[in-house]
Amino acid sequence: MSKRVSSRDDRKFRIATGAFAALVLLIVIGIGFELTRQSLLSIEKFGFRFWTGKTWDPVAGEFGALPFIWGTLYSSALALLLSTPIALGIAIYISELSPRLLRQPLSYLTELLAAIPSIVYGLWGIFVLVPLVRKLELATPDWLKAFPLFKGPPLGVGMLSAAIILAIMVIPFSSSVAREILKNVPAAQREAAYALGATRWEAIKVAMSYGKTGIIGAVMLGFGRALGETMAVTMVIGNSPQVAASLYAPQYTMAAVIANEFTEAADELYLHALIEIGLLLFVITIAVNCVSRLLIWSMKKRTIIARPAAPMLAPEAEAA
Repeated sequence: MSKRVSSRDDRKFRIATGAFAALVLLIVIGIGFELTRQSLLSIEKFGFRFWTGKTWDPVAGEFGALPFIWGTLYSSALALLLSTPIALGIAIYISELSPRLLRQPLSYLTELLAAIPSIVYGLWGIFVLVPLVRKLELATPDWLKAFPLFKGPPLGVGMLSAAIILAIMVIPFSSSVAREILKNVPAAQREAAYALGATRWEAIKVAMSYGKTGIIGAVMLGFGRALGETMAVTMVIGNSPQVAASLYAPQYTMAAVIANEFTEAADELYLHALIEIGLLLFVITIAVNCVSRLLIWSMKKRTIIARPAAPMLAPEAEAA
Protein backbone atom coordinates (compact mmCIF):
# COMPACT_ATOMS: atom_id res chain seq x y z
CA MET A 1 0.00 0.00 0.00
CA SER A 2 2.77 2.43 0.94
CA LYS A 3 4.62 1.63 -2.31
CA ARG A 4 1.48 2.44 -4.34
CA VAL A 5 1.04 5.77 -2.50
CA SER A 6 4.72 6.60 -3.05
CA SER A 7 4.40 5.84 -6.77
CA ARG A 8 1.31 8.06 -7.02
CA ASP A 9 3.10 10.90 -5.21
CA ASP A 10 6.09 10.57 -7.53
CA ARG A 11 3.81 10.79 -10.56
CA LYS A 12 2.07 13.90 -9.19
CA PHE A 13 5.41 15.52 -8.43
CA ARG A 14 6.68 14.73 -11.94
CA ILE A 15 3.55 16.23 -13.52
CA ALA A 16 3.76 19.37 -11.33
CA THR A 17 7.43 20.02 -12.09
CA GLY A 18 6.82 19.27 -15.78
CA ALA A 19 4.06 21.87 -15.78
CA PHE A 20 6.44 24.46 -14.34
CA ALA A 21 8.99 23.64 -17.06
CA ALA A 22 6.28 23.90 -19.74
CA LEU A 23 5.24 27.28 -18.30
CA VAL A 24 8.64 28.75 -19.26
CA LEU A 25 8.17 27.57 -22.84
CA LEU A 26 4.63 28.96 -22.94
CA ILE A 27 5.84 32.36 -21.68
CA VAL A 28 8.49 32.55 -24.42
CA ILE A 29 5.97 31.54 -27.10
CA GLY A 30 3.43 34.01 -25.70
CA ILE A 31 5.92 36.89 -25.79
CA GLY A 32 6.90 36.08 -29.37
CA PHE A 33 3.26 35.77 -30.48
CA GLU A 34 2.18 39.04 -28.87
CA LEU A 35 5.14 40.99 -30.23
CA THR A 36 4.40 39.64 -33.72
CA ARG A 37 0.69 40.44 -33.45
CA GLN A 38 1.33 43.98 -32.25
CA SER A 39 3.80 44.70 -35.07
CA LEU A 40 1.81 43.25 -38.00
CA LEU A 41 1.17 46.64 -39.60
CA SER A 42 4.90 47.37 -39.84
CA ILE A 43 5.70 43.81 -40.98
CA GLU A 44 3.11 43.94 -43.77
CA LYS A 45 4.20 47.37 -45.03
CA PHE A 46 8.00 47.05 -44.90
CA GLY A 47 8.70 43.30 -44.85
CA PHE A 48 12.41 42.44 -44.84
CA ARG A 49 13.17 46.03 -45.87
CA PHE A 50 12.63 46.94 -42.22
CA TRP A 51 15.77 44.94 -41.32
CA THR A 52 17.94 46.54 -43.99
CA GLY A 53 16.61 50.11 -44.14
CA LYS A 54 18.76 52.93 -42.75
CA THR A 55 16.13 55.67 -42.68
CA TRP A 56 14.18 56.28 -39.47
CA ASP A 57 11.73 59.11 -40.18
CA PRO A 58 8.46 58.98 -38.18
CA VAL A 59 7.17 62.16 -39.89
CA ALA A 60 7.48 60.63 -43.36
CA GLY A 61 6.35 57.21 -42.15
CA GLU A 62 9.62 55.56 -43.25
CA PHE A 63 11.17 53.12 -40.79
CA GLY A 64 14.38 51.10 -41.09
CA ALA A 65 15.94 49.30 -38.15
CA LEU A 66 19.47 48.65 -39.47
CA PRO A 67 21.12 51.50 -37.46
CA PHE A 68 19.63 50.11 -34.24
CA ILE A 69 20.57 46.51 -35.03
CA TRP A 70 24.11 47.64 -35.85
CA GLY A 71 24.40 49.76 -32.71
CA THR A 72 23.15 46.93 -30.49
CA LEU A 73 25.45 44.26 -31.93
CA TYR A 74 28.46 46.59 -32.23
CA SER A 75 28.26 47.91 -28.67
CA SER A 76 27.66 44.42 -27.25
CA ALA A 77 30.57 42.91 -29.19
CA LEU A 78 32.91 45.70 -28.05
CA ALA A 79 31.73 45.26 -24.47
CA LEU A 80 32.44 41.54 -24.75
CA LEU A 81 35.98 42.19 -26.02
CA LEU A 82 36.65 44.57 -23.14
CA SER A 83 34.96 42.60 -20.36
CA THR A 84 35.99 39.00 -21.08
CA PRO A 85 39.72 39.25 -20.16
CA ILE A 86 38.90 41.26 -17.02
CA ALA A 87 36.08 38.92 -15.95
CA LEU A 88 38.26 35.84 -16.44
CA GLY A 89 41.13 37.51 -14.61
CA ILE A 90 38.88 38.25 -11.64
CA ALA A 91 37.51 34.69 -11.65
CA ILE A 92 40.98 33.13 -11.83
CA TYR A 93 42.40 35.34 -9.07
CA ILE A 94 39.50 34.73 -6.66
CA SER A 95 39.28 30.97 -7.26
CA GLU A 96 42.97 30.12 -7.72
CA LEU A 97 45.33 32.81 -6.41
CA SER A 98 43.61 34.95 -3.81
CA PRO A 99 44.44 34.49 -0.11
CA ARG A 100 41.58 32.75 1.71
CA LEU A 101 40.95 35.86 3.81
CA LEU A 102 40.19 37.98 0.72
CA ARG A 103 38.11 35.50 -1.29
CA GLN A 104 34.75 36.14 0.33
CA PRO A 105 35.02 39.98 0.38
CA LEU A 106 36.19 40.05 -3.26
CA SER A 107 33.39 37.71 -4.34
CA TYR A 108 30.84 39.87 -2.51
CA LEU A 109 32.13 43.11 -4.03
CA THR A 110 32.12 41.61 -7.55
CA GLU A 111 28.53 40.43 -7.16
CA LEU A 112 27.59 43.81 -5.70
CA LEU A 113 28.37 45.41 -9.08
CA ALA A 114 25.51 43.38 -10.57
CA ALA A 115 23.08 44.81 -8.03
CA ILE A 116 23.72 48.45 -8.92
CA PRO A 117 20.74 49.83 -10.91
CA SER A 118 21.26 50.63 -14.58
CA ILE A 119 20.26 54.27 -14.08
CA VAL A 120 23.08 54.70 -11.53
CA TYR A 121 25.57 53.40 -14.07
CA GLY A 122 24.11 55.88 -16.56
CA LEU A 123 24.55 58.82 -14.20
CA TRP A 124 28.12 57.75 -13.46
CA GLY A 125 28.69 57.49 -17.19
CA ILE A 126 27.43 61.02 -17.86
CA PHE A 127 29.38 62.73 -15.07
CA VAL A 128 32.59 60.66 -14.99
CA LEU A 129 33.01 58.43 -18.04
CA VAL A 130 31.89 60.82 -20.79
CA PRO A 131 34.33 63.62 -19.76
CA LEU A 132 37.18 61.08 -19.64
CA VAL A 133 36.30 59.73 -23.09
CA ARG A 134 36.07 63.31 -24.42
CA LYS A 135 39.61 63.99 -23.17
CA LEU A 136 40.78 60.79 -24.85
CA GLU A 137 39.12 61.84 -28.12
CA LEU A 138 40.72 65.30 -27.96
CA ALA A 139 44.12 63.71 -27.33
CA THR A 140 43.80 61.36 -30.31
CA PRO A 141 46.50 62.21 -32.91
CA ASP A 142 45.31 63.54 -36.27
CA TRP A 143 46.94 60.67 -38.18
CA LEU A 144 44.88 58.20 -36.11
CA LYS A 145 41.67 60.12 -36.81
CA ALA A 146 42.16 59.39 -40.50
CA PHE A 147 41.13 55.79 -39.82
CA PRO A 148 37.35 55.08 -39.87
CA LEU A 149 37.54 53.59 -36.37
CA PHE A 150 38.50 56.94 -34.83
CA LYS A 151 36.58 59.43 -36.96
CA GLY A 152 33.98 61.66 -35.39
CA PRO A 153 33.55 64.79 -33.27
CA PRO A 154 35.04 64.73 -29.75
CA LEU A 155 31.68 64.74 -27.95
CA GLY A 156 32.38 62.10 -25.32
CA VAL A 157 28.99 60.49 -25.90
CA GLY A 158 29.17 57.73 -28.49
CA MET A 159 29.96 54.09 -29.11
CA LEU A 160 33.14 53.99 -26.99
CA SER A 161 31.38 55.30 -23.87
CA ALA A 162 28.52 52.84 -24.39
CA ALA A 163 30.91 49.91 -24.85
CA ILE A 164 32.90 50.77 -21.71
CA ILE A 165 29.84 51.13 -19.51
CA LEU A 166 28.37 47.91 -20.91
CA ALA A 167 31.64 46.11 -20.21
CA ILE A 168 31.57 47.27 -16.59
CA MET A 169 27.98 46.04 -16.23
CA VAL A 170 28.75 42.66 -17.84
CA ILE A 171 31.88 41.86 -15.79
CA PRO A 172 30.12 40.75 -12.56
CA PHE A 173 27.84 38.31 -14.44
CA SER A 174 30.61 36.65 -16.45
CA SER A 175 33.14 36.59 -13.62
CA SER A 176 30.69 35.13 -11.07
CA VAL A 177 29.69 32.23 -13.32
CA ALA A 178 33.30 31.61 -14.44
CA ARG A 179 34.42 31.64 -10.80
CA GLU A 180 31.87 28.98 -9.88
CA ILE A 181 32.94 26.88 -12.85
CA LEU A 182 36.61 27.02 -11.80
CA LYS A 183 35.72 26.36 -8.18
CA ASN A 184 33.90 23.15 -9.17
CA VAL A 185 36.78 21.75 -11.24
CA PRO A 186 37.85 18.52 -9.45
CA ALA A 187 40.97 18.91 -7.33
CA ALA A 188 42.38 15.81 -9.06
CA GLN A 189 42.83 17.86 -12.25
CA ARG A 190 45.19 20.30 -10.57
CA GLU A 191 46.92 17.61 -8.52
CA ALA A 192 47.61 15.57 -11.66
CA ALA A 193 49.13 18.63 -13.33
CA TYR A 194 51.38 19.31 -10.34
CA ALA A 195 52.37 15.63 -10.23
CA LEU A 196 53.60 15.93 -13.82
CA GLY A 197 55.74 18.94 -12.90
CA ALA A 198 53.39 21.69 -14.06
CA THR A 199 53.78 25.27 -12.81
CA ARG A 200 50.99 27.17 -11.07
CA TRP A 201 49.99 28.84 -14.34
CA GLU A 202 49.99 25.51 -16.21
CA ALA A 203 47.76 23.97 -13.54
CA ILE A 204 45.36 26.90 -13.89
CA LYS A 205 45.31 26.33 -17.67
CA VAL A 206 44.38 22.69 -17.03
CA ALA A 207 41.48 23.80 -14.82
CA MET A 208 40.34 26.31 -17.44
CA SER A 209 40.55 23.67 -20.17
CA TYR A 210 38.43 21.31 -18.05
CA GLY A 211 35.75 23.97 -17.53
CA LYS A 212 35.99 25.70 -20.92
CA THR A 213 32.41 24.93 -21.94
CA GLY A 214 31.10 26.52 -18.76
CA ILE A 215 33.41 29.52 -19.22
CA ILE A 216 32.08 30.03 -22.75
CA GLY A 217 28.58 29.87 -21.31
CA ALA A 218 29.54 32.57 -18.80
CA VAL A 219 30.86 34.82 -21.59
CA MET A 220 27.70 34.31 -23.67
CA LEU A 221 25.57 35.09 -20.61
CA GLY A 222 27.36 38.43 -20.42
CA PHE A 223 26.77 38.99 -24.13
CA GLY A 224 23.05 38.37 -23.70
CA ARG A 225 23.02 40.82 -20.78
CA ALA A 226 24.70 43.47 -22.93
CA LEU A 227 22.23 43.05 -25.82
CA GLY A 228 19.22 44.04 -23.74
CA GLU A 229 20.73 46.83 -21.62
CA THR A 230 18.70 50.04 -21.92
CA MET A 231 19.03 53.02 -19.60
CA ALA A 232 22.80 53.25 -19.08
CA VAL A 233 23.46 52.87 -22.80
CA THR A 234 20.71 55.35 -23.71
CA MET A 235 22.35 57.99 -21.55
CA VAL A 236 25.85 57.76 -23.07
CA ILE A 237 25.60 56.45 -26.65
CA GLY A 238 24.40 59.70 -28.24
CA ASN A 239 21.14 58.33 -29.76
CA SER A 240 21.86 59.06 -33.42
CA PRO A 241 20.47 56.48 -35.91
CA GLN A 242 23.47 55.89 -38.16
CA VAL A 243 25.62 52.94 -39.23
CA ALA A 244 29.24 53.84 -38.49
CA ALA A 245 32.38 51.93 -37.55
CA SER A 246 33.73 54.86 -35.55
CA LEU A 247 34.14 54.46 -31.79
CA TYR A 248 33.61 58.20 -31.36
CA ALA A 249 30.41 58.56 -33.41
CA PRO A 250 27.05 58.84 -31.59
CA GLN A 251 24.88 55.83 -32.42
CA TYR A 252 21.69 54.08 -31.27
CA THR A 253 20.54 50.69 -29.96
CA MET A 254 17.23 48.83 -30.24
CA ALA A 255 16.48 49.02 -26.52
CA ALA A 256 17.35 52.73 -26.44
CA VAL A 257 15.05 53.73 -29.32
CA ILE A 258 12.12 51.88 -27.71
CA ALA A 259 12.74 53.59 -24.36
CA ASN A 260 13.14 57.05 -25.94
CA GLU A 261 10.32 57.05 -28.48
CA PHE A 262 7.60 54.69 -27.27
CA THR A 263 5.66 57.40 -25.41
CA GLU A 264 5.85 59.70 -28.46
CA ALA A 265 4.44 57.12 -30.90
CA ALA A 266 0.99 58.59 -31.54
CA ASP A 267 0.76 57.15 -35.06
CA GLU A 268 -0.23 53.46 -35.30
CA LEU A 269 2.46 52.61 -37.86
CA TYR A 270 5.09 54.31 -35.68
CA LEU A 271 3.97 52.25 -32.67
CA HIS A 272 4.01 49.01 -34.66
CA ALA A 273 7.52 49.81 -35.96
CA LEU A 274 8.81 50.25 -32.40
CA ILE A 275 7.19 46.97 -31.34
CA GLU A 276 8.78 45.26 -34.32
CA ILE A 277 12.16 46.49 -33.09
CA GLY A 278 11.32 44.78 -29.79
CA LEU A 279 10.51 41.63 -31.79
CA LEU A 280 13.88 41.88 -33.58
CA LEU A 281 15.68 42.22 -30.24
CA PHE A 282 13.76 39.19 -28.96
CA VAL A 283 14.74 37.14 -32.05
CA ILE A 284 18.40 38.23 -31.91
CA THR A 285 18.64 37.37 -28.21
CA ILE A 286 17.19 33.89 -28.82
CA ALA A 287 19.52 33.41 -31.82
CA VAL A 288 22.58 34.37 -29.74
CA ASN A 289 21.58 31.91 -27.02
CA CYS A 290 21.00 29.15 -29.59
CA VAL A 291 24.41 29.79 -31.16
CA SER A 292 26.07 29.68 -27.74
CA ARG A 293 24.34 26.38 -26.93
CA LEU A 294 25.44 24.93 -30.28
CA LEU A 295 29.00 26.08 -29.62
CA ILE A 296 29.02 24.48 -26.17
CA TRP A 297 27.47 21.29 -27.58
CA SER A 298 30.05 21.06 -30.37
CA MET A 299 32.92 21.56 -27.90
CA LYS A 300 31.54 18.81 -25.66
CA LYS A 301 31.16 16.51 -28.67
CA ARG A 302 34.76 17.14 -29.77
CA THR A 303 35.98 16.43 -26.23
CA ILE A 304 34.07 13.14 -26.08
CA ILE A 305 35.36 12.07 -29.50
CA ALA A 306 38.96 13.06 -28.69
CA ARG A 307 39.20 11.16 -25.40
CA PRO A 308 39.03 7.57 -26.76
CA ALA A 309 41.80 8.41 -29.24
CA ALA A 310 44.18 9.41 -26.44
CA PRO A 311 46.90 6.93 -25.44
CA MET A 312 46.32 4.82 -22.34
CA LEU A 313 47.70 6.72 -19.36
CA ALA A 314 47.20 6.75 -15.66
CA PRO A 315 44.00 8.64 -14.69
CA GLU A 316 45.99 11.54 -13.21
CA ALA A 317 48.16 11.93 -16.32
CA GLU A 318 45.16 11.70 -18.66
CA ALA A 319 43.33 14.39 -16.68
CA ALA A 320 46.34 16.70 -16.92
